[in-house]
Parts: sequence; C-alpha cells; structure tokens
Amino acid sequence: MTKVIVITGAASGFGRRTANALADVGHIVYASMRETEGRNAPQVIDVAKYAKEHGVDLRSIEMDVGSQESVNAAVEKIVAEHGRIDVLMHNAGHMVFGPAEAFTPEQLAELYDVNVLSTQRVNRAVLPQLRKQGAGLLIWISSSSAAGGTPPYLAPYFAAKAGMDAIAVAYAYELARWGIETAIIVPGAFTKGTNHFANAGRPADEARVAEYEAGPYAGFAEQVQKAFAAIVPDDAEVSAVAEAIVQVVDTPFGKRPFRVHVDPTQDGAEVAFGVIDRVRAEMLRRVGLEDLLKPATLQKG
Repeated sequence: MTKVIVITGAASGFGRRTANALADVGHIVYASMRETEGRNAPQVIDVAKYAKEHGVDLRSIEMDVGSQESVNAAVEKIVAEHGRIDVLMHNAGHMVFGPAEAFTPEQLAELYDVNVLSTQRVNRAVLPQLRKQGAGLLIWISSSSAAGGTPPYLAPYFAAKAGMDAIAVAYAYELARWGIETAIIVPGAFTKGTNHFANAGRPADEARVAEYEAGPYAGFAEQVQKAFAAIVPDDAEVSAVAEAIVQVVDTPFGKRPFRVHVDPTQDGAEVAFGVIDRVRAEMLRRVGLEDLLKPATLQKG
C-alpha cells in the first residue's frame, strides 16, 4: 500500500537518502526542509530531478521545524493534497563538536530546540490527523550515544539526542491506544556518507576552547575524530539506515520493531537499550498497562 510520508530535515544525510529509498519503493514522500528558496534551493532542484529521472513521487516542501507556523502550513498542505499522512519521520537535527564548557547555555538551548523541541512542533501539527485516522507510524532517528559509547567533545549533542529518545518512548505509550505505532531507529557512528561532522557547530567561547587546546587536552579534538574514524568499518554505508527504515515502513501493522539498531561500530547501545526497554516494559506490566506496549487496531475507513 502506498503511504504518504513526511520526513523532517531531508535536505541531506539520513533524511534525503531515506526519502529517495522510500520513494523508490512506491511511496509518496515529502522531503521537508527550510529555506527552499534560499540556501536549500539546490536541494529542491535535486529532489525534483531525482523524482523525474526515477519516475517516483518525491517532493520537497518548505518546513522550518523551528517555527510552529511553518510546520503547520506544511502539514496542512500535505493533508489538503492527500487527505492523510501515514508516516512521520523525525530526522531534523544538528551536531556540535568541542569541549562542553566552551558552549554557552544559549547554544545548548538552541541545540535542544533543533533536536528535541522541533519534534514537539511537528507532532502537534501531525498527530491530530493521525488520531483522526486511527492509524499512523512515527519514526524517530535517535542515536546510539543515548545508551552506548559516548566519546568526549560531543556532550551537548549526545544530551539532546538522549532527550529526544526519552520523549519518543513516552509518546509511544501515549499513542498506542490511538492506533499509532512507534519505531525508534538507532544509528551508530557514521563518518562517511553524511555531513554531520563537516557541518558540526563549534563552541562560541573561543577563549575557553583555547584554554583546553593549550592545556592537557592539546590536540584532543583531532584525537577524538581520528578515534571515531578508526572504529568505523570501511564497508559501513549510511544507506543501511535508509534500508532499515524502508523495511520498517513496509512491515505490517502490529509487527514493526520498537527499536532498530544500525551500528557498524557496535558501541554497546543495542545491549544497553535492550535492558532499558525491558525494564520499562516490565514496569508497565506491573501496573496493569501492558496494552500500551502494542498499538491498538483503530484504523478507520
């Protein structure tokens, strides 16, 4: 069955690759991004080119996840065109790199806004439609850093991703009785095929950075990046994330996995999340809320 799919932050990286892959198997995919008439205008052209050359229904749409007004407008347009949304993929995010102390509180707040609060804006726009339908799928792009290995100099990003993961889990329970499924995708470190590290934000307090670089952490930034690259296998391909998402989307209702790990470095997140999710599930069983672990069948029409 062809599904109407919305992906946030789909100008590049996981988002764009997944948009292409889902369109390739026959879905109607909206690759949302901000500044479609500005810095992302080339991506808009590329999306249209890909759709034409491959004969697929892949569309770009303006959506600034930092603006509720922009999010609402995009969602209203999609619903007006199709009468439904079947899948929402939370992918928009931003990475920063540097000593935690050198980031200002305002920078951390901005990062949290992009990686966490943006999902709330989009949920508030999309979920009324999914609840009306009595069906839908939320896909969240988490990070193995939320439970696995956490190298230094990425603390603000890791903290934001952990926050997003926690919200995803809570939403899963609160949406299950509405017939809405949740799948959390947990990628590990990929140093090739994405622009995360190249476009990573830097600390605003350069004086603090200089103190670290002149002290016992001299050269540490380069050391961390080399260490990251060294543990990623040569055959690690970011398209594996897109392939995993396609498989989740095309899995029948009620049989989709709650978490999918795509981690070429095997940093331990799969083991840790296995325990964490089992403990959470056991608590729901103990208090008589076991039904929240599986989505209800409420699809209308």
